[in-house]
Amino acid sequence: MNPTSETLTAALTLTPAPPERFDEAYLATSQDCPWPKAYGGDLVAQAAVAAMRSVGGDRSLHSMHSYFMRPVEIGVEIRYEVERLREGRSYTTRHVRGYSGGKLAYIAMASFRSAEPGGDHAAAMPEGLPDPDALPTSAACLDSIQPGTRAGGTMTKESKAYWSSGRGFDMRHVPSPVYLTVEGATAPHQAVWVRPFDKLRPVDGLTSRMRDLAALAYVCDYTILEPILRVLGLPWALPGLTTASLDHAMWFHRHEPVDDWLLYAQEAGSAQNGRGLGLGRFFSRDGRHLATVAQEGVIRVS
Repeated sequence: MNPTSETLTAALTLTPAPPERFDEAYLATSQDCPWPKAYGGDLVAQAAVAAMRSVGGDRSLHSMHSYFMRPVEIGVEIRYEVERLREGRSYTTRHVRGYSGGKLAYIAMASFRSAEPGGDHAAAMPEGLPDPDALPTSAACLDSIQPGTRAGGTMTKESKAYWSSGRGFDMRHVPSPVYLTVEGATAPHQAVWVRPFDKLRPVDGLTSRMRDLAALAYVCDYTILEPILRVLGLPWALPGLTTASLDHAMWFHRHEPVDDWLLYAQEAGSAQNGRGLGLGRFFSRDGRHLATVAQEGVIRVS
């Protein structure tokens, strides 16, 4: 599998369709992955694209709140229906529903705002982290481990390829990835440097700014539950581990082109009753706080 950001482009490419339930509709396809259900970031990013395409260019997406209602099969068509809830002087609100096989699979609220002056404050980027170019790639971390061995756990040939190069983004973990083991202390925090494998392509219906916001929404879900796995000592390839996204919230603060390394600083907010809350912040390489993420998910070990 050749590393490429084309995976992202395919996910963000939506086709307008006649609405069946609300004001606008778009069709998209869930991307290939080696699990029984579609990647949750597909739905979040595609819903963000649908909402953004329904709003004028003078307003920018600043927050999005989502619920995952039921799993979506890999490679199936998803219909996103957009309801125009509000057109205010400063803020615009959209409700997006994603349907798969005629059933409601996902819902989201999205809010947009026009630019205005105001005070400025931002969270500080963590200090003392290794430079991303000094860290091993996911492919390098997995290279010596073979599927079907004890060290590989539940990792398959397909999941190894997916973790290594199939997700559209190069991801480099601090302190180390939790694919196969949780090394060192079971701390409730981690950081992940992320960068597209190659230059992001234009996406039909989106400006470059819209595409960059959707790219953040897409990549944020891959690792947001990992600080919970880390603090509980649960690697992804642990036999009996089940995870699933329940709900998701994201706030977009500042814009930065998604073409260089971004730091995704994460922590475990809570874990209890088979659920875990992950919190994350995106920073540009020079320390600008770009976005904040919160997501709760199912985390079970049978």
